[in-house]
Amino acid sequence: MHRSLVPVLNWVNLSTPSGLAVAVLSGCRITRGPHGILLAEGYRRRLPRARAFTVGSVVLLRGRVPQDVPAGFQRLLEHEARHCRQYAAFLGLPFLPAYLVAAGYSLLRTGDPASRNPFERGAGLADGGYREQPLRPVAAAVRAALAARREPRKQDPAS
Repeated sequence: MHRSLVPVLNWVNLSTPSGLAVAVLSGCRITRGPHGILLAEGYRRRLPRARAFTVGSVVLLRGRVPQDVPAGFQRLLEHEARHCRQYAAFLGLPFLPAYLVAAGYSLLRTGDPASRNPFERGAGLADGGYREQPLRPVAAAVRAALAARREPRKQDPAS
């Protein structure tokens, strides 16, 4: 799919308007980025924990866009641009549940939501700042998942 079509498709499939709603409700500052991407700076909510994530053609960033864009940040933007194309290919918001299922599978198999997630692999693990984790045997993965469910959740001291 040609890069110039992605922003149009993501407007039509309503994923970009949804991303803008998340950005506005989160108090982000929105600027234009490369290739029709919108950059939403200053995302502060707890989830997701990533330093950047994408909804439609909106890339939500925990911090600000650096003045002199370093190579690492440029690679991160390329990674997020690939997610924009994935939204367009999945006809918008159906991408979200598909991504969550893939992240759950990866978490179960590796202990990490990105390593075996085909969407993250397709976007480039290293470009997104991820390190590939080895596969765990299925039985060990199930035991780890069950043990994690049994652990009491820690209270946030601020609450």
